[in-house]
Amino acid sequence: MTRHRVRLAVAMAWAAVGAAASVGTGAAVAQPAMTVTLAAKKSQYLAAKAVDAAEPTTKVKVSARKVGKPAPAVISLYNTWTHEWLALDADVRAALPPTATVDRFLRCHFTNQPTDMDGALARTLRDAARHFGNARIEIVSGFRAPKYNLLLRKKGHEVARDSQHTHGNAVDFRIPGIGVKALEAWARGLGLGGVGLYEGSGFIHVDTGRVRYWNGT
Repeated sequence: MTRHRVRLAVAMAWAAVGAAASVGTGAAVAQPAMTVTLAAKKSQYLAAKAVDAAEPTTKVKVSARKVGKPAPAVISLYNTWTHEWLALDADVRAALPPTATVDRFLRCHFTNQPTDMDGALARTLRDAARHFGNARIEIVSGFRAPKYNLLLRKKGHEVARDSQHTHGNAVDFRIPGIGVKALEAWARGLGLGGVGLYEGSGFIHVDTGRVRYWNGT
């Protein structure tokens, strides 16, 4: 139905209402008010229905395609001393967290002092998690302030006098569910630097100093 015909239908409907409401002369008898009201409502309904039928219906097409893409896989580092977490993007092509963030995360828990950590350590941690298919790594030790290192030596702990930890070049860590011997063998294969196995304590040491290997408790 065209718009012209719709307007004509509406005009005719309202004309019918007017005719029904008018009062005749001579022998004609006025219709009861109830009859006039019902006729008016029916005419309005039919007119509105005609308009609705003439108006085009706009259908909104909803695409079945999902919006966005899945979130990237994340590797979680957990500091066993500070109970803090640091998330790394598991994709080797992705950038690591800002240097200051990593330094703060691996700070000396005894003095709460950070230092400039060797950037190769964070990459090594991510590589370890990817190699063993585990999304969590537990940090046992990162930076160790010289005075804290000296304190540990005085208490008889197995720490080197000039430990790589005091230079920000070492990290001790473990991966839940992965044997430390398997972890040590993988770390040795990197040829990155020093690798220490602490089987009794359940972690390994990795540093970026000269290549050397040892066993501790």
